[in-house]
Amino acid sequence: MTRLTSLDINKLTPYAVGFDRMFDNMNRYLEHQATSSGYPPYNIVKDGNSFQIEIALAGVKMEDLDIEVAEGVLTITHEPQGEDEKVGFVHRGIAQRKFKRNFTLADDVVVNGARLENGMLYIALERIIPEEKQPRKIAIEG
Repeated sequence: MTRLTSLDINKLTPYAVGFDRMFDNMNRYLEHQATSSGYPPYNIVKDGNSFQIEIALAGVKMEDLDIEVAEGVLTITHEPQGEDEKVGFVHRGIAQRKFKRNFTLADDVVVNGARLENGMLYIALERIIPEEKQPRKIAIEG
């Protein structure tokens, strides 16, 4: 099985015009997949036009997290601020490493907010369908 690592727009759309942004987003998605370490684990839940990204972040402090949306990419970054030198771990099984996780968003998806609760980060997203793309009835003249 071969892995798709980049898209050649010229081969896929030799007769299409205006799809550049869509293919740029696909390339960005492939880049994010290629650089992802798999940490931290996450779920994406869909309910109608709403989505929720759930990320397992046991032991992570809110002040060490940064969430940003720019150019169709949702980026979650964790930069731990120094270890507590007074604590001597006998065993450390809860990861505290830094990470950067990217999610490529469709043009019509907006981020509505985020909350950290019981070791889980919840990010609420919603697909906003523009008026011109919503179904409409066409009057029949006669």
